[in-house]
Amino acid sequence: MAETTHAAAGTAHSAADAVAHGSAATQSAGMPQLEFAHFPNQIFWLVIALGALYYILSRVALPRIASILADRQGRIMDDIAAAEQLKLKAEEAETAYQKALADARAESNRIIAEARAEVQVELDAAIAKADAEIAAKAAESERSINEIRAGAIDSIEAVAKDTAGAIVAAFGTGADDAVVADAVNARLKG
Repeated sequence: MAETTHAAAGTAHSAADAVAHGSAATQSAGMPQLEFAHFPNQIFWLVIALGALYYILSRVALPRIASILADRQGRIMDDIAAAEQLKLKAEEAETAYQKALADARAESNRIIAEARAEVQVELDAAIAKADAEIAAKAAESERSINEIRAGAIDSIEAVAKDTAGAIVAAFGTGADDAVVADAVNARLKG
């Protein structure tokens, strides 16, 4: 009889469980995450998951990220320092270029001034030589002109004497060449 009571109790118990589950099944037709009966279990696993995530991030991922950021910051600082050095070198190069340019301009101006002075000296020498040649040619021309004048006067006197002698002879009078020459000389002098 004890077995029947156990069996009856077992069937009664399982029927009660079935009713309880059936009513629970009808109640939990929505999302099981929102049932208040499961909240303590879900909160427990949420805390464990967040703790594990925090541990992994703080011990593994974040130190790696920090070292990468530190390396990157170091590289950036090195690049900035290198850029500053290159900027200083560029400024020095520009200063040297400007100085070289100014020196080149001064040198070119000096060379131009020397060339002008040399050309002016050569030009003055050429002008002086040309003036001397012109003066010599003018003096030679003057001398030639004076010789031509003197020759022309002598020729004029000779022509005048011959013409006067011919005119006197044409008139039929005989005249001495010395008398004709003295008469022409007297008339030429004034």
